[in-house]
Amino acid sequence: MLPLKKIFPVIIALITLSLLGIIYIQYSWIDSAARIKKEEKEQKMVQAIASVTEEMVNRQRQVLNRLKIDAYKQSGATGSLFVPEVLKPNISVSQRFDQSEVSDMLKKAMKASKLDTVFEFGVINNGVPQFASPRFVERLLGATEDSALYQRFVMPLIENFGATTTEALIVFVPQSSFTVFQSLGWMIFGGILFTIIIVTAFALTIRTMLGQKKLSEIKSDFINNMTHELKTPLATISLAIDAIGNERVMDNKDKIRYFSGIIKEENKRMNKQVESILQSALMEKEELTLNLQPIDVHQLIITTVENLQLQLEGKNGKVDLQLHALQPIIKADEVHFSNLIFNLLDNAIKYSKDNLEVRISTSNTRKHLVISIADNGIGMSRDTVSRIFEKFYRAHTGNVHNVKGFGLGLSYVKAIVDAHKGKIRVESILGKGSRFTMEFPQD
Repeated sequence: MLPLKKIFPVIIALITLSLLGIIYIQYSWIDSAARIKKEEKEQKMVQAIASVTEEMVNRQRQVLNRLKIDAYKQSGATGSLFVPEVLKPNISVSQRFDQSEVSDMLKKAMKASKLDTVFEFGVINNGVPQFASPRFVERLLGATEDSALYQRFVMPLIENFGATTTEALIVFVPQSSFTVFQSLGWMIFGGILFTIIIVTAFALTIRTMLGQKKLSEIKSDFINNMTHELKTPLATISLAIDAIGNERVMDNKDKIRYFSGIIKEENKRMNKQVESILQSALMEKEELTLNLQPIDVHQLIITTVENLQLQLEGKNGKVDLQLHALQPIIKADEVHFSNLIFNLLDNAIKYSKDNLEVRISTSNTRKHLVISIADNGIGMSRDTVSRIFEKFYRAHTGNVHNVKGFGLGLSYVKAIVDAHKGKIRVESILGKGSRFTMEFPQD
């Protein structure tokens, strides 16, 4: 089976190609459907105009036939050849109709075909308009800016119908009348909707895969760190037990007491590590319960600093206490709140250079107690700051094991702050130090 790092780009590429293919197919299908619908509308328009011209020609023919019959009857009765005016060559179809009559005929034909009845029309004879709607000539000459937005339909009325002229009915219809998005509305909406769903599913899949990749890396780091952290005290205990088994040591009570003390301290160290993992599991299950009671934050900070004096001396460090809050009492769980302060100070010591300086300050706002812990340590990059509260995440310092821990300290801090309905923010400059600021509500 291919490793995740190699198969991940392949999966993204395949899904991306599939998504692009689906989008292209949907676009092509909608575009084809739109073209077909538009052609259908145009064909209906041609048929509607043709029906009007056919009706006009038929009515002209009927009139001419009737007049011919009447003329022949009259000539037969008088014995002379009478040629009525209607049979002369200058008689045209347009002379039998007026503008309003043709307009009504066009509207009726378009309504019957379920088409828009917005149009301009005119009847021309040898290029000369016989009658027309108000803006027909402008459309015919292309004199307006929106002329290109109209589609032209030309339908011959009659050619050599006993006359020497050529007539035609010309109709200008707005291009908007042939838009088909309204009729294809549900198809287009459905296509867009399902495309969005597919894109969203794709994004969630990628996000999940990135999350799994990230979890896989975190798990590997955690296992490596846990192995190292547990291996060190186990090795120390093993050496101490071997030393106690030495005959020269067995007769020396002071040495037995010394090595027993080492075993006890290393055992406490392992218990503490296991306890931190168990606490993390409880927080993840949201089974953490708090024993809220009034506590003096100033006293708790002073006690925690005193307990870390040995670690501070190892880094030649000092703590500047600026406890200026006039009201340092809040309702909190003393154990967890003490661990919170301890973890932040312990973190400052771990990720620091020599001559460490830590400044702890407190103040009151209208409804909150503000605690700030700043140091002049190695600082953090923007990427590290954005991920610092993630479980098992540890800032890279060039050596995986040069800083002890599982990467649970700050995730625990964030969980405890949230449990106390507080807020925490981080400011850090790489190489210059970090500042953690917390706000806790005061009743």
